[in-house]
Amino acid sequence: MEELTKTEERVMQVIWQLKQCFVKDIIEALPDDPKPPYNTISSVVRLLEKKGYVDYKAYGKTYEYFPKITKAEYRKTFFSRFFAGYFDNSAESLFSFMVKEEKLSPEDINKLKDIINKGEE
Repeated sequence: MEELTKTEERVMQVIWQLKQCFVKDIIEALPDDPKPPYNTISSVVRLLEKKGYVDYKAYGKTYEYFPKITKAEYRKTFFSRFFAGYFDNSAESLFSFMVKEEKLSPEDINKLKDIINKGEE
């Protein structure tokens, strides 16, 4: 699965949210102000289609897009790359970063401990 650019990922987030949509629907759902040009978003969606993230139904010259992969599938792939690239596949390194840099609350740390303990059962 090819990695997405930040712009492609923002558009993909909207497509996952809407489930089925036309380019105009994506533009309306984006929080940007001013809204991006139609041709820009149309080009991004075509790139997503070439990368295998979306598919479409054609109604004449109009296309309705829908996700070809789930958000969970993308999350798993993205996180695996992120985890390997930034934390050398080390859970200790990841959790150490989260505790030190993200300033997790004691409640957050306890929740993480519970998740780890449930995984061991």
